Amino acid sequence: MQAARSVEIVEVGPRDGYQGIAPFLPTETKIRLLQQLFDAGLRRIEIGSFVSSTAVPQLRDTREVLAACARLNGLEPQVLVPSERRGRDAVDAGARRLVFVLSVTEAHNRNNVRRHPLESAQEYERLIAALPSGIAIRLDIATAFDCPFTGRVPQSETLALLDRLVPARPDAEICLCDTTGRADPQHVETLLASCMTRFPAVAAFALHAHDTYGLGLANAHAAFRKGVRIFDASIGGLGGCPFAPGATGNVATEDLVWMFERMGIATGVDLDALVPVAREAASLPGGLPGGRVRDAITARPPACAAGAPAS
Repeated sequence: MQAARSVEIVEVGPRDGYQGIAPFLPTETKIRLLQQLFDAGLRRIEIGSFVSSTAVPQLRDTREVLAACARLNGLEPQVLVPSERRGRDAVDAGARRLVFVLSVTEAHNRNNVRRHPLESAQEYERLIAALPSGIAIRLDIATAFDCPFTGRVPQSETLALLDRLVPARPDAEICLCDTTGRADPQHVETLLASCMTRFPAVAAFALHAHDTYGLGLANAHAAFRKGVRIFDASIGGLGGCPFAPGATGNVATEDLVWMFERMGIATGVDLDALVPVAREAASLPGGLPGGRVRDAITARPPACAAGAPAS
C-alpha cells in the first residue's frame, strides 16, 4: 500500500469507549471483543489505561486484558497513562506502547489528573528518562482545540506546551485531541499546519476526534488533507470523557473506515466483519453509542448490499 493512499486507524473503544460505562464489563467480554476487533483487521488498539481504579473503575482489569493480548500475534496494544508512576506500572506489567495524556488547559488537567499542565510535563520528562529501550511513546494532547471549562483554546497555548514536550522525546507520536468535539475543519487544519511547521522533526501527528456536534468525520477528513495518516476511533461510536462535561463519543470506527474506503484510501479493516462487533459494542449496557454506518449497512436490502441497480 502506498502511504499516501492508506491510513492507520487506532481503535480506542476498549479504553475511551468503556471508561464511562458504569456497570462493570466482564474481563472475558472485553477480551472476546478485542479478539473480534483484531479479526476485523484492527492492529493497533488502546486496550485500557493504568489509572486509579477509584477514578475509573471500569478499567481496573487493564493488566489482565494486556496479558491476554500476547495471544494475538501482530496486535499492537497501547495503554494510556497520566503520570510517571502509572507509566512505570504499565511497563512493569509488560506494556510496550504508552500513551501519555495531559491537557493544555489547567482547568481540565486539574480535573483530569489533579495537576497543573507543567507538573504533568515534568512527570512526562521523568518517565521518558526512566524508560527502557524499545518502548514506543505517544503524547495525547487533550484540550488541544477546546476546553469544557474555558472554551476555545488559543493556538499559542497548545504550541507552547508542545515546545516544552517535544524535545524530551522527538520521535514521539503527537496526537491532537478534540476533547469536547467542538473543533471544526478549519480549526483542525489551522492548528495542524502550525504544529507541522513548528515541529518538522516530529515523526507523525495523529487526530483524536469526538463527534459531539457531528463533525468527527469532517475533522478527520480535514486532518487527512493536511497530511495526517493516523486516526483514533471508537467502535460503535462509544465514548465521552468523564472528565469533560458534555463531550460524547469518538467518531465511530465503522464510520471512519467507510469514509476512507469509499475515498479509495486503504484502512486494512474489513467493514463487513467490523459492523457486527460495532453493533454489539453499541448495545453494551450503560454505553453511549454514536455513528451511522452500522445501522445503514444493516438496513440495506440484500439487492443493494450486492450492488444491484436501484429501480
